[in-house]
Amino acid sequence: VHLVESGGGLVQPGGSLRLSCATSGFTFSSYVMRWYRQAPGKEREWVARITSAGGSTDYADSVKGRFTISRDNAKNTVYLHMSSLKPEDTAVYYCCAFSLVADVPYDYWGQGTQVTVSS
Repeated sequence: VHLVESGGGLVQPGGSLRLSCATSGFTFSSYVMRWYRQAPGKEREWVARITSAGGSTDYADSVKGRFTISRDNAKNTVYLHMSSLKPEDTAVYYCCAFSLVADVPYDYWGQGTQVTVSS
C-alpha cells in the first residue's frame, strides 16, 4: 500500500495550493479518503473527508469555504484544493484512506507534504 502526497510548498497569505495524494495497493474506490494536518507543536487534526464514490464531503470549521476535497477514482487520487490560505494553515498535510470491514477499521497513511503560508 502506498499513499504519496505532493503539491505542498511555500505560499503567501491569500494564495492557493492544490495537494494531491496518489495511491496504490488497495481498492481506492472502496475507501473514504481524509486529509489531516499537523502544525508544529500541535496534535494532528482532521481537515476534510470525502466518501468512497465522492458523493459527500465534510470539512473542519477552520477550513470550511476555503478548502475543497475531491477524488478521481479512475486515477486512484484524492485532492485538496486550498484557497485564501492563512498563516495558521501552515502544517504538514497527510492523506488517509479509511474503511470499515466487519466492524474492523482499516486505515493507511501517506508520509505528508509541508505547506507553509508566509509572506
